[in-house]
Amino acid sequence: MQVQIQALLAEGAGRAGGQVGREKGRGGEAEVVKPQIFDGILAKVGGFIIACKLYIRMRLRGESVEGQIQWILLYI
Repeated sequence: MQVQIQALLAEGAGRAGGQVGREKGRGGEAEVVKPQIFDGILAKVGGFIIACKLYIRMRLRGESVEGQIQWILLYI
């Protein structure tokens, strides 16, 4: 799973217009790439879900569940 997450992060950072958020943590700053807008291709749904989960865990921990769902809907 770590390999998939790193591949998603590298892929998102390499694309033009890829947005990266920064989270200050105990060990410094971690970059978190926002997911690409989901285009409906079934083969990409797994990567989209992983990217959303990663971003929510790193950046939206304090948000309510409703707020997290609303955030995900912005990318569908």
